[in-house]
Amino acid sequence: MNKSELIDAMAAAADISKASAGRALNGFIDAVSEAMKTGDSVTLIGFGTFSVRERAARSGRNPQTGAAIEIKASKIPSFKAGKSLKDAVN
Repeated sequence: MNKSELIDAMAAAADISKASAGRALNGFIDAVSEAMKTGDSVTLIGFGTFSVRERAARSGRNPQTGAAIEIKASKIPSFKAGKSLKDAVN
């Protein structure tokens, strides 16, 4: 499912226009992104938790040359599924 299909499904489920569903989805994405930028996590009970994880610096290899390279530390977005979502999938 891509973004436009998700918007269509949201509009049908909530009985709203596709434009309203698109604005709602964009608002949700923006709110989660802003919260994660500040280091906060977003928890939706039963669905899951969006959070930011720290990835430590490490050494790696250039696949073309085989030369060792240093990969700097970074922050990565993470999602952990909640129990209801896991149960729905299984």
